[in-house]
Order: sequence, then C-alpha cells, then structure tokens
Amino acid sequence: MINEKMLALGSRRSIIREIFEYCKQRAAVIGAENVYDFSIGNPSVAPPPEVNAAAIRLLTEEPSVALHGYTSAQGDLSVRCAIAEHIQKSFGAAVTPNHIYMTCGAAASLTITLKALLREGEECVLFAPFFTEYRVFVENAGGRPVVSLPMPDTFQIDPCDLASRITEKTAAVILNSPNNPSGVVYTEETVRAVCRVLEEKQRELGHPIYLIADEPYRELVFGDVSVPYLMNYYDNTVVCYSYSKALSLPGERIGYIAVSPRAEGSESVYLSVCGAGRSLGYVCAPSLFQKVVRDTVDARVDVGIYKKNRDLLYGELTRAGYECVRPDGAFYLFVKAPSGDAYEFYERAKARELLFVPCDDFGITGYVRIAYCVDHERIERALPAFHALAQEYGLS
Repeated sequence: MINEKMLALGSRRSIIREIFEYCKQRAAVIGAENVYDFSIGNPSVAPPPEVNAAAIRLLTEEPSVALHGYTSAQGDLSVRCAIAEHIQKSFGAAVTPNHIYMTCGAAASLTITLKALLREGEECVLFAPFFTEYRVFVENAGGRPVVSLPMPDTFQIDPCDLASRITEKTAAVILNSPNNPSGVVYTEETVRAVCRVLEEKQRELGHPIYLIADEPYRELVFGDVSVPYLMNYYDNTVVCYSYSKALSLPGERIGYIAVSPRAEGSESVYLSVCGAGRSLGYVCAPSLFQKVVRDTVDARVDVGIYKKNRDLLYGELTRAGYECVRPDGAFYLFVKAPSGDAYEFYERAKARELLFVPCDDFGITGYVRIAYCVDHERIERALPAFHALAQEYGLS
C-alpha cells in the first residue's frame, strides 16, 4: 500500500510548476523567444560576484574532504556564528549561534518549523494572498490552515479579520513580507497591529501563538521601503530565511531558521526545531554552500534591475487599464482578472503565448501573478500581447 495523500500531491504539481513545465514544452515547439513566460519566481539577476569568488576559493583552497563532509546536524558552527552576527548587526536582535538552524532553503525552514510548533489538529493562520504550498506544509505537519483575508484596497493584513480567525486551537501564523504573490510589503503600522492582536489573544487563551516570519524576499525592496524585523516587535517569533533571492541561489537550497531568544521557552523551541529537522531527514544542509553564505553574508543582488522591470510592467499595464496591486518588493505583479475569473484570464493570455499564474489557490480569487524576474527585453516583447489582450476585454 502507498500513502494516498502523497500520491495525490505527486500526481498533480502545484499550479506554478504545472505552468512552468508547460512553458518549457511550448518553447521546444515554437522557440523560447516566442513564449512570454512569467510563471515562476526564478531570479534573473546573477549572484553577486562575491558568491562565485567564495565558491572558487573554497573549492581550490580548502581541504576537499572537510569541505564536502558532514557538518553538525544544525549547521557548521562558524556559519551559524556569521549569521547570528549579521542579524545582531543588521537588526539589533540578540540572536546567538544556538538560535540558528541551517536548512535546505525556505521550504525546508517552513516545514521544519511547522513540524516543531504544531501539534496534531492545531491551526495555523495564513494571510491571503499566500504562497500556495503553505497549505501543504501546514497539513503535512498535522495542522489545519485557516485563511485571514486582507484589506481589499491595500492588501495589508486586516487585524480585525485576523482576530476573528484565532481560536483556542491556533498555534501559529505565517507572515510573508515582501509578499508572494502580491509584492506588498507589510508596513510597521500593520506589523504592530498584528502583534497587538497576537499578544491579546495569547493572554486571553493562555498559550503561546508563534509568529513564523517567511522572509526569502526581505532584501528585495524598492526605494525607501523597509521591512520590519519581526523579532523586534513580537517575542514568540521564528524567522525562516532563504538566500535564494538575496543571493540568487534558488537551486543551491540554502537558508536557515532563527528562533527569537525572547520566545517563550526559546531553548525548547530551538531543540524542537532540531528534533523536527531530524525527524524529516533535514540534517546537515549542503556544506559547501553553508560556507559560501558564511563568506558572503553581507552581499546582495542588484535590486535595481527588478525595480526597472517593475516600473515598466506596472506602468504599462495600469495605462492599458488593468487593475494592479503596486508592489514595493519581491518580483511579482498581482493583477486583477478583467472578467473576475482568473482561469479564464489565464486561458485567454495563454492563447497569446502570455503565461502567468492564476491565484485562486493563493487564498484570493480573481487575480493572477506575473513574475517579472525575467530579462527586461522579454517584458518589452510581451507588451504588445498585454495591450492586445486589454483591448480584447475593452479596457483600452
């Protein structure tokens, strides 16, 4: 016998991956230059030069047996020291190496953290719109996802709606900022309101509610926008981080979990994270790239390239009559389907070789996500198709 739930997950990819695979098949037929693929959040900006330099130095100068060998289960100590120091320096949070657990990217960080914090049947609040795999991660940890709807105009979190979703079974909430799929950055005012609700509910219910900060896009913000560091606002915080976007290393699968030293029973929370990593088989993240990020912990990609793409796409689509959520971070544009039907909009766009993701599985219906982490030329070549589609809907 096999696990029927796992069979169902394996038989049907996420909608993002389904479209990404279709893009590759279509490109093989008509040429990649004729397919306008905006489906997946695969960074188009090269890693900072320091990253390749660090990898080359490590590969040529370090003893190969040690370099490619196992590290401690929770990660190499020198790596955890470098990350803890970076957090202290950047955000003023008193994190130590014994609050850091190295992971295979943000997905592993989230699955480990949820496994560590949720007991069977407990609830985890997801702020819509949210990355579609959150549901899978929560359910796999034995929890039940509960969706909180945002403010309709700004897509900021609605603290009143959040309060209405919390029950005696609520164990955690996941907050993702900058947000995938909307590109919205939650303001300090929003963060403070969320924290007030959680603190009030903790007192009322008599048990901790953990705030899981999913932060792979933290550094991808435009202009003077800043992302509040949640450990500084709420004690029971666990940060899930990935270098996939900040260093353009999605395929290397490297990230970390940071437990707030001020969390209730922080040592037990950290040990539970270690135990969850062990139970899931996520011990010893890739050793080479642990050391690469140690040596490049302050490096960052050029976000100006993404801003240039954002400005072009947002400007052209809004001028064409589309309703778009203005993104202050990440590399996604959240666009309202002109007919109100995201899948109908997707199919019409697909006929023009425009490929993006309908977001009904992201907790909000009637929107699509356009990933603009592509070369600038692709956006320019796709604009006539976007304008023709707008005319088809009578937008312009």
